[in-house]
Amino acid sequence: MPKVNPEIEAFARIKVVGPGGSGRNAINHMVRSKVGGVEFIVANTDAQDLHNSLASRKIHIGKNLTRGLGTGMNPELGRRAAEETKEEIQEALKGADMVFIASGMGGGTGTGAAPIIAKTARELGALTIAVVTKPFFFEGAQRMNIAEKGLEELENEVDALIIIPNDKLLNSSKDTTLLSAFAQCDEVLRQAVEGISDLITTPGLINVDFADIRAVLADAGTALMGIGVASGENRAVEAAQMAINSPLLDISITGARGVLFAIAGSEDMTMNEIQEAAKVITESVDSNAKVIFGAIIDPKLRKGEIKITVIASGFPEASGRGSNQKRERVGQAGKRGGDETLFAQADEKLTDAVRKDKDGAERAIWNSMPSEKPRAVPVNRDEEKAEEDDDDLGVIPSFLRRSKLR
Repeated sequence: MPKVNPEIEAFARIKVVGPGGSGRNAINHMVRSKVGGVEFIVANTDAQDLHNSLASRKIHIGKNLTRGLGTGMNPELGRRAAEETKEEIQEALKGADMVFIASGMGGGTGTGAAPIIAKTARELGALTIAVVTKPFFFEGAQRMNIAEKGLEELENEVDALIIIPNDKLLNSSKDTTLLSAFAQCDEVLRQAVEGISDLITTPGLINVDFADIRAVLADAGTALMGIGVASGENRAVEAAQMAINSPLLDISITGARGVLFAIAGSEDMTMNEIQEAAKVITESVDSNAKVIFGAIIDPKLRKGEIKITVIASGFPEASGRGSNQKRERVGQAGKRGGDETLFAQADEKLTDAVRKDKDGAERAIWNSMPSEKPRAVPVNRDEEKAEEDDDDLGVIPSFLRRSKLR
């Protein structure tokens, strides 16, 4: 009698890396928010900061270089520290099909180490996505210049780069407190990571797989993500408009050539609402854009709410920072990521339904899935630490630092 093979792994293996102090803060928030289906990794030169991390894997980079201390806003030290510990980084990322890098730019460790981690992930064949923040204006020109240079280097090493300017957190509401702005910073990073990972790991009415995500985000360069939630008579259109016009977005969705959008609602969500939301989104992007669509009944939403998640890529000359040239995604053993079959599906996936918009332009429609309801967690500010290394606490200057999460 023939032997039955074990069940094939259904989902891509996803790992999230948080380099530097701001990366550790972001990872801690994701762990507390119970983001599922991913493995969390932190990397830092600061031994004390690593001790306060909730990640399942902690990498102490640059032990011989900084001897357990921070990098003092010096990205070159952060880069050298990551290179010194590259073998351990490779071991931690081995087997991943998708790697997220979540951090704040402008410090030493996060800015310097992120491109090295991204390059390592791509060499191993993983789809690599960076979700990073830019400093507040009041943090000064030096930190912003460090961040911009770091973004140029990072964009050349990732498949997709999602940038969240911290100043937009203040512009979104005049009444935003400093405490809630910093909490919102970690929350936006969580939404971006979970919004994409959930597209793969959570089944929906109209589902998606890893090949769909890779088809849109591989070698995409600068990318955009927005989330809108609305209720009432015109909820679908309002949620779609909120998602593509989010005040936290660094660029406009106009001209995007690759779009994933997912609609979540209760059992009363209608086909007409899905069509109305799709029309708002598709009319805002390139007429020949590749559009991946998905839908889910989400019990976490409040009664009467509809939530729409939009991820867009393929912006011509979007950032002007780097060329993001396409590179062969083959690892040392000739493998692509953790599961060769996941990547093999990507080139064969482009056969789903073709829908025409009102101008008659053909749009390929694939599938996708949204993220969990956004949450924010309180941040302890009772203790303040004034030391030279700003990177331990990410984007916050010494006079406004919050204490490390415990």
